[in-house]
Amino acid sequence: MKVISLSAHFDGQSIQLDEPYKFEPNTKLIITILPEQSAEYEAWLYLSKHQLNNAYSQDDEYPLDAIKIANPDYEGS
Repeated sequence: MKVISLSAHFDGQSIQLDEPYKFEPNTKLIITILPEQSAEYEAWLYLSKHQLNNAYSQDDEYPLDAIKIANPDYEGS
């Protein structure tokens, strides 16, 4: 069996998978407890993701004359 990760949560009484998954009897498991993330941490993650999306947009189009030193090995030149 390959190693996989499954999302789950503790409902106060037992561990509940977030999506169904069929286990074989006696399947060995490792449980990792994730610390709760603060609202500030979540805000930083959102801001980082947003800024990365801005920096690496699919719409980026750079004209060849913007290049200061041409690479002679580049196939497009």
